[in-house]
Amino acid sequence: MLSKPFDGFMACEKDPREAHTILFGAPFDSTTSFRPGTRFGSAAIRQESYGLETYSPYQDKDLEDTAVCDLGDLELCFGDPARALDAIQDQADAILAEGKRPFLIGGEHLVTLGAFRAAVRKYPDLHVIHFDAHADLREDYLGTPLSHACVLRRCWELVGDGRIFQFGIRSGTREEFRWAQDHVTTHKFDLDGLETALTAIGDKPVYFTVDLDVLDPSVFPGTGTPEPEGVSFSALRQAVTLVCSRANVVACDVNELSPHYDPTGVSTAVACKVIREMLLALPPR
Repeated sequence: MLSKPFDGFMACEKDPREAHTILFGAPFDSTTSFRPGTRFGSAAIRQESYGLETYSPYQDKDLEDTAVCDLGDLELCFGDPARALDAIQDQADAILAEGKRPFLIGGEHLVTLGAFRAAVRKYPDLHVIHFDAHADLREDYLGTPLSHACVLRRCWELVGDGRIFQFGIRSGTREEFRWAQDHVTTHKFDLDGLETALTAIGDKPVYFTVDLDVLDPSVFPGTGTPEPEGVSFSALRQAVTLVCSRANVVACDVNELSPHYDPTGVSTAVACKVIREMLLALPPR
């Protein structure tokens, strides 16, 4: 029988009714403050995922054995962040309503806010684990509150103090770092303190957001706002595996790949491998 070839993330072609995790893409970068291009990230990740194996020797697990479905990219209103966020929230709402875990692939980091709004509506005691080079805690960026530079500030407005744990942060304004001292838990420069945060959070629901520029740009140059002195791939791989296997992750995302800034394709391969390891570490719901 003739059939349409599967063009989603490798091996993530299970029936959505049977899947515990649902991938979808948000190709949006209208608020990018430096170099645009993350709108092409999710499509590049899907295409290049076939350059990797479905099997992880790190975890001795295979994506072929997991119940994950990739729904593909949303069609978003380019140039209108509010409408784009509404569309992302609607998709995440629908996934959560079916008892599934949404896994968003960006796109710029602002896309997190759409999925986060859906998750916090279902889980009012939601906590956040945030890997990033940038604090993303500005009140506004050039007068707009809907910017990738403000996304964690907008998330804080929904959950309040003591719920957000940031790691790898090495860039931000003086005001952001001072504000953070009173409202969020920020671990600068590296991923140290993750075990302590996981213990503090316990079994409370977690939204896990990974901005790939947490990596050192020598490992991951394909991003719009590279920040030197980031973490290694090995450190990030171990950390995402720990979070996904230990925390009660009810929704998550990976974002900020701009594939054309790294014509070697290595950055895209790194993004694919991070996503593979996360998917394999996430338990069935």
